[in-house]
Parts: sequence; structure tokens; C-alpha cells
Amino acid sequence: MVAKIFIDGEAGTTGLQIRDRLAGRRDFELLSIGSDKRKDKDERKRLLNAADVAILCLPDDAAKESVSLIENDRTRVIDASSAHRVAQGWTYGFAELERSQSQKIAGAKRVTNPGCWPQGGIAVLRPLVDTGLIPAEYAVTVHGISGYSGGGRSMIEDYEKKGEAASPFMPYGLTLQHKHVPELQLNAKLGHRPLFTPAVGNFRQGMIVTVPLQLWTLARIPTGAQLHAAIADHYAAIPTSFVEVAPLAETSELNPELYNDQPHALARLRQRQGRPSGSDRGLRQSRQGRLGRRGAEPQPDAGRRRGHLAGGVVRLTPPKRSLQRVLC
Repeated sequence: MVAKIFIDGEAGTTGLQIRDRLAGRRDFELLSIGSDKRKDKDERKRLLNAADVAILCLPDDAAKESVSLIENDRTRVIDASSAHRVAQGWTYGFAELERSQSQKIAGAKRVTNPGCWPQGGIAVLRPLVDTGLIPAEYAVTVHGISGYSGGGRSMIEDYEKKGEAASPFMPYGLTLQHKHVPELQLNAKLGHRPLFTPAVGNFRQGMIVTVPLQLWTLARIPTGAQLHAAIADHYAAIPTSFVEVAPLAETSELNPELYNDQPHALARLRQRQGRPSGSDRGLRQSRQGRLGRRGAEPQPDAGRRRGHLAGGVVRLTPPKRSLQRVLC
């Protein structure tokens, strides 16, 4: 018998993409709910309990309800919502978080998929905190810009209706209470709640997350080479990692759409000499692409000087056969 997979919320933006990626596979069976029964709790309950794997592509409250409907100890759950990102008993689905994380995911009954925004900060900060180059008590600031598809169907329709007239840069989450912040703090091992300022751009898909580091505030200032090595060593130690670390001095343009749907990740880091100036750069991350503006050129000896970190990128994009990386 082949395994059975049920996508609860298959008609939504994320559910449709996952179903498309799984279509045509013969090594498992896709269970589907009729369009007239998508809100029928009894039918959803039946399918959730019939499935070997349930993928939840739902709002947070609906995802919690789906989990409560599962009455057996066999159905494994991958939750794409943020409902269980910091919940006890759930395994965080970022396979490169640490060396043993992929094994934890493989053996877990409950996997919470990483949020799109937090992956950038976690990907660059976790190796630096683990090695002690950046203290856990450091006051972290995270910036980011994302394509409008991350806002779901209503935002997609709104942006595509407006076309070129849509806002090219629309900050949001200005109350500083974004739901992804607890997840970022927990998995990056930060002692304090990070300051997160996201924005939406007028492009469909792609993301950059920037983490500026004011290195001059530290008692012990790491060099660019040390920071780069910590990140590179972290991912090199994970045989199944999809993260590739670029050379320290690479300065090519970063475009959030350039590498959509490519099955690898790219990490980039640059350092500027001395104390920061008005053009503050930082660690940069792109989940589905690379940023569209050029950062400052590195100093020739950036790896040897004490100073201000000027840039790095970690790009996290779903390979065709990976379920967890499609989810955001």
C-alpha cells in the first residue's frame, strides 16, 4: 500500500502550489475533498484520520482545529501555518537549523514548517550565536522585503489589479508585534525580542531579509572572515544542506526574483571597515531569490579588519521534491 497524503486547505495559495508539485507522483496517493465539503468538519475529520500525512495550509485557528480532529496516533502532520511554530511537542522544519535537525524532522509526528520571514534571520544568526561570535543578548534588528504573493489571495488580486501603480515598497507590521518574531527569537537563540520591520514590494515572489550588525558595539569584534567561516562551517557540516555560502568578497547584484524555484540556497557576507556610516548594510537573506540593489563594495582586506559587517545573504528555496520547503 502507498502512503496517503491529504492537503487540508488545498484550494488556497500554498495548497495549490503543493498539490501541483505532488501531481503525477505514484509513490503515494493524494486524498482530496470535494469543493462543496471544504468547510464540512466531519468530512475533513474523516480525511485527516485516513491520511498517513496531513499537510495543513490553513489560517492559524483552522490549523489548530484540524489537529484537534485527528484521533489516531498514526497521522503525521506538517503545518504550514504559524499556529505551532513555538509550540511544545512540535519539531521545527528548518532542516539546516543544526546537524541533527533533519533526523528530528524525519522521525517527528508533528512538524511545523518554518515561516518565510524568520528563516533569513535564523539562517545567518544561529551559526553566529552558536559559535559565540554574536552574543545571545545582542540587540538584533531585522529588515525585509517580500513579494506580494506572501500575503495570500486578496493581496495578490489587489497588487495585480493595480499593476505598475501598486506600491513599490509598503512597510507593514508597524506595531512591532509581527507573529513571526517569537519563532525568530526562539530558533536563533536570542535573549531579547528582535526588532522586525517587514515590507512588501511590487513583485510577485521572492524575499530578502537584512540583519544589520553594529559590530563596533561588541567588546570583542569578530572579523568578516570569522563571521563568514562560522556560517560556512555550519552548513558544510550538514551533508544534506541546500545552503551554499558564496565567497566573502562576492559583490554581484541581489535580485529577489532571480532564483525562484531553484533547489539551493546562497549565503553571502560582506564587511565594511571601521564604524558604520550613514549607508548601513547588513546580513541579507533571500528565501526565493536575491535582492535587487547593489550593496557597498567590500574593503580589499575586509576579512582581516575589525569593523562593521556590511552584507550577507542566505537564500532558501524549495527543491521540487521537498514538501517542507514549499510551505511558508
